[in-house]
Amino acid sequence: MTDERPPAGTPEPEETPRVTDKRRIDPETGQLREPTPEEAVLAEAAEAVAGVEDEVSSDALAEAEKLAADRLEEVQRAQAAHYNLEQQYNAYVKRSKAEALAAHDRGIATVGEALIPVLDDIELARQHGDLTGPFASIAEKLESTLQRLGVERYGTVGEPFDPEVHEALMHGHSADVTEPTVDKVLQPGYRTPGRILRAARVAVVDPEA
Repeated sequence: MTDERPPAGTPEPEETPRVTDKRRIDPETGQLREPTPEEAVLAEAAEAVAGVEDEVSSDALAEAEKLAADRLEEVQRAQAAHYNLEQQYNAYVKRSKAEALAAHDRGIATVGEALIPVLDDIELARQHGDLTGPFASIAEKLESTLQRLGVERYGTVGEPFDPEVHEALMHGHSADVTEPTVDKVLQPGYRTPGRILRAARVAVVDPEA
């Protein structure tokens, strides 16, 4: 193996100093002039930047790029976590509103079902002409309050029979109808927009065979 070191006693090459002439040429006289303080500061800053650029190695650049990529990934992960949390919160709000609405409907249905016997008595009193005086006023207020809550009385003579909303207690035939029809309402039905509280109890007639 060849030893390429210089012979002993050979002087080391001297590093050539960098000389920067900070003087500027005067545009009017064409002579060299000393730089202004601002120009001197700018020149020194440029030299410093150049020195830093010379010292930055490719390894340092690669490390900086890796660090930037890591930070970007952290930001993206944080954004994804925030997005997931936001979606979970929105789903919770929707679910809570739906559950609150369902609880409200169940409460109205419970009250309506409990008052059906009272409403039946009011309707019977009305049919017999006994719904008079203060009792009539109280009955009207009760019925109007239930209507505002969504409790509806239904069932009329002549409407088509629907087994989903009617309960047939009597059955017959008639030449005056072309389809199963409510002939008489024995007890009115009650319902809310979401459920049947009690089916209307009716007498139904079919067309003659």
